[in-house]
Amino acid sequence: MNTNLSIKLLCATAMLGTTTTICAQEDKSKDNDALNREMTLEREFDPTVQDANKVNTLPAVKEPEVTPRPIDYASFTSPADPEKQIATLPAGNVQTAIDYNRRRGYLDFAAGMHRNINGDFGYHILSTEKDKLNFYFSHRSTNGEVDLNHWNCSVDAKLNDNLGGIDYEHEFEKAILKIGAKYRYDQFNYYGYGSDADDPGPIYDSEPPIYDLTNRDSKQVGQTISASVGIESPENAPIGYAVDLGYTNFGYKYANGAAADGPTENTFELGFNLFQDLWSSQSVGIAGLFEYFNYSVPEETRAPGTHQSDGDIFYSYEFKNHAEGTINPYYRVGGDNWNLKIGGKFMFATGHETKLMGSPDIAFDATVANRTLLYITAGGKLYSNSMYEVSNVCRYIDPTRELEPSRNWLDGVIGIRSGAARGFWFDVFAGYKITDNDLLFTPTRGSYDDGTFPVLRGETNIDTKLFYVGANLKYKYQQWFEIGVKGVYNNWSGDYNETWDAVGGTPELDHVWGKPDFVLDANLTLRPIEKLAISATYHLETGRYMKAYGEDDVKMDNINELNLRASYDFNRTFGLYAQVNNLLNQGYDIFYGYPAQGITVMGGISLRF
Repeated sequence: MNTNLSIKLLCATAMLGTTTTICAQEDKSKDNDALNREMTLEREFDPTVQDANKVNTLPAVKEPEVTPRPIDYASFTSPADPEKQIATLPAGNVQTAIDYNRRRGYLDFAAGMHRNINGDFGYHILSTEKDKLNFYFSHRSTNGEVDLNHWNCSVDAKLNDNLGGIDYEHEFEKAILKIGAKYRYDQFNYYGYGSDADDPGPIYDSEPPIYDLTNRDSKQVGQTISASVGIESPENAPIGYAVDLGYTNFGYKYANGAAADGPTENTFELGFNLFQDLWSSQSVGIAGLFEYFNYSVPEETRAPGTHQSDGDIFYSYEFKNHAEGTINPYYRVGGDNWNLKIGGKFMFATGHETKLMGSPDIAFDATVANRTLLYITAGGKLYSNSMYEVSNVCRYIDPTRELEPSRNWLDGVIGIRSGAARGFWFDVFAGYKITDNDLLFTPTRGSYDDGTFPVLRGETNIDTKLFYVGANLKYKYQQWFEIGVKGVYNNWSGDYNETWDAVGGTPELDHVWGKPDFVLDANLTLRPIEKLAISATYHLETGRYMKAYGEDDVKMDNINELNLRASYDFNRTFGLYAQVNNLLNQGYDIFYGYPAQGITVMGGISLRF
């Protein structure tokens, strides 16, 4: 997997601050005995049946499943998607093929500039045909200066993430039992810059002294306790089923300042999937996901020593207990060279008001030539935007406000993918997506002497539409050479929805804030000798804008990052690696006002035992 990409995102954001794309640090194609990552307890049921790693281009029609979420371990120095800041320790690939008798454990450790430290440890305690018991632990930390891109000064960005968990699986004669639990501890500071309440201009026009009273020293803490239990049918059962129960407790130490306690969110989850084969490659089924969100919040707290013309300032908490659910009936049929799935999704969310929605659930693929597949999908999804979920996307969000669920009415894609030529593979696709109450992140306004944090605001009163076209090309020559390029052009449009008062303005946005117009990813790997691998990754995002108050939107600097990595395996047990991230030392913001880390050098060791 691509470790540079993971190291890119987190270093950029790690130094910065936080969440995600994480990659395993081993070459699976090179060493089939190398230990893959552990099962994690973070189980996610997604009736959409969509592979997040393939960005809506998955041609295969799959059965909805209740499975642990695959997460890849990676370093804190990865290139960052603006929506996925330095991540809070995602986890490793789940249930991959492992030679349990020869490789039971792994230990990776790396350190480098800006006090970046990465560590991963995992061990298969049990690895028999019927029982699997796995333990894992990960650490990511950084503490160093980050240059503010538009001022002549720098700030300290601090991050200390820890994730530990255990997973157990037992195969009975007629059922498979899966149990998991994890604990996550994330500590970080709000090192960014918001916008000034007294100056309607964008934050780039403000002077640093305005923010001297903002609290960048106190360390926020987010803690997560999760547990899940699930049972599913064996592969050849006459009636297929999977049932998954989960619980997540997530809370912050502080509110949007250290003067007040933070809220806590309890999530109870039930996911299921029932399906029955009919005849001649046909089946019918129904899947579902139900969640209940319960919040514990302190009383409103007065900010000490704060006054303004209209009275004292208070920390207030905007949360309401509510439920969300999805029902997904579907029918599947297949032929010699084609597959079709027809279904629908019916979703609801309670809270301040009950909202209903529906979306299609259609997937079709057909072999149109030798090793060439045409595919069409049309789906949708309800995104809860819960405290826990949003913290995995942007940890610097205002922790005192509940965000309305996002309703993805349509997510359709058509494409063609082929591997007909020896060593060459391509995927060309186009898609269209409609989302109500899409989640965008904007800088907050105001800086008071109460020591508030420079938090980001979650905007969910905007409806968006996205048309995109892209191509993904890969070429591999034996084990010596591998190259890949993926580019996607995005055409975004957005409007304030009915919750916005249009007096004195227009509901149409000039730009959908934070969303790139073009994204390019390229990677190159060379293996001049069997034990040595040299790789380079490049990540580019252009056309990002951010909300400004009182004038035109502000254009953000492009994400333009090049990473290099070299690794040498002495044997199947021990290896060394070194990497340089953001080699071009480009300055850009991951989120508006939260700059990325500059050039960083790291070195580490890898053990498999």
